[in-house]
Amino acid sequence: MGDLLLVRHGETEWSLSGRHTSRTDLPLTQHGEEQAKSLAPLLSVRPHALVLTSPLGRAVRTAELAGLTGAVPEADLHEWDYGGYEGVTTADIHRTRPGWDLWTDGVPADEDGRPGESPQEVGRRADRVLARLDATLAQDARDVVLVAHAHFLRVLTARRLGLPPADGRLFQLATGTLSRLSTEHDRPVIAEWNTRP
Repeated sequence: MGDLLLVRHGETEWSLSGRHTSRTDLPLTQHGEEQAKSLAPLLSVRPHALVLTSPLGRAVRTAELAGLTGAVPEADLHEWDYGGYEGVTTADIHRTRPGWDLWTDGVPADEDGRPGESPQEVGRRADRVLARLDATLAQDARDVVLVAHAHFLRVLTARRLGLPPADGRLFQLATGTLSRLSTEHDRPVIAEWNTRP
């Protein structure tokens, strides 16, 4: 049975400044590109059966720089849709909503009325990704690699471990890192988290 490798894309200007970034497709910073390249040695020693990326450029570029070939874009790997909080920092949100928490309070619609996602909606996307990968992980000794975004990967981790989507809040995930979900006694476990070379 293969493992599920999670790669968070490298740093962008907004990840550096703490601005919520979902559908805004920002490029990697120079440091973000270096982070992505530094993952290549970690990924090259583990054969993979499948590589899926978020369709956003920062994830696709991270996969390229990390030496992952044959990556397939997967729409469900898109970052949490932050609605009206796109591009806004948590500190700024707290000025008008003290104590606000993404995991419990959700996000408002944007100025065009486009709603953001709830933890449950992100969880349903994560469940679809995991269902797609079940057969590959069970039948192939090679790994599956997902290159995506922090909040989405945190929700996916919670769902893989059998936890509610909002429990993704328990798993801090830095830019340009590799994490590995494996199994022990046929149960999903975290084998590595936030690994950097």
